[in-house]
Amino acid sequence: MGFEAPRRLVRALSESGDRRAWHTWLEGLPALAGETVARLGLTAGRVVAPGGRGSLILLVQLADGTPAALKLIPPGGRAARERAALEHWDGRFAVRVIGDTGTEDALLLERLRPEVSLRSLPQAKALLEAAATVRRLWVEPPAGHGFTTVAERTARQADALRDLGEPLATAAVDARERLVEDAPEALLLHGSFRQGKVLGGDRAPWLAVGPRPVVGERAYDLARLVRDRAEDLVAASSGASAARRRVNKLADSLDVDPDRLRGWALFRAVESGTRALAAGRVQEAESTLEFASWL
Repeated sequence: MGFEAPRRLVRALSESGDRRAWHTWLEGLPALAGETVARLGLTAGRVVAPGGRGSLILLVQLADGTPAALKLIPPGGRAARERAALEHWDGRFAVRVIGDTGTEDALLLERLRPEVSLRSLPQAKALLEAAATVRRLWVEPPAGHGFTTVAERTARQADALRDLGEPLATAAVDARERLVEDAPEALLLHGSFRQGKVLGGDRAPWLAVGPRPVVGERAYDLARLVRDRAEDLVAASSGASAARRRVNKLADSLDVDPDRLRGWALFRAVESGTRALAAGRVQEAESTLEFASWL
């Protein structure tokens, strides 16, 4: 089948470590999609655009006409971990896996409304709905799980920040060191939770998608949500105080230590901002790093 991969996906993969491997995967993506659709007896619709930074979503129909979504993910184990988390949640406040694709790098999921995310709501309402969704995902991980821990995921990121030797990066690394030393819990987390990762559905108003599951404390999972729409805060004269109020409000509503949430928000914002800067996404980097400086 013929289609063009969304530019957001192409750009994101071009910034990844092994560019040659991603280029090979992208070149073979139309053939892979066509083979998977035919093998599973699906009817292909359109590619979701702009889509995400780490996968291609193809809207399909099952043989009985049921709407579904086929998610194709570059090799590397992410699909297997995502499947394990979604199956553990079993549709509770998250998208449901509805079939076996017979391959590790593809997921067949229930159809949601890709054009309707929490970002379509006013900020206050979006944060309220996001908090109600994410708190239901925080459960004990399955026995014998193979999920990465927060300490493991952030170790290499901390090394990269440490090498920069800049004051804000050093503060972020110091915060991370303190946090991993005395983590209060080890729950299954979404790992990449933000407003854009919660879509409208039919069986429930809002369902989480696209986890990068990790085991650790709840404050880590909120740290990315805290800086949603950071560009709006940066443009406002009261941005700094509004950012700090948002941290305290989210922490209070979800019974999370505000100091721990502030520490993880600092680390994740600095890590994300420095990566964006290295990739040439200057506007995104500037707003993210300014947000971090307020914490």
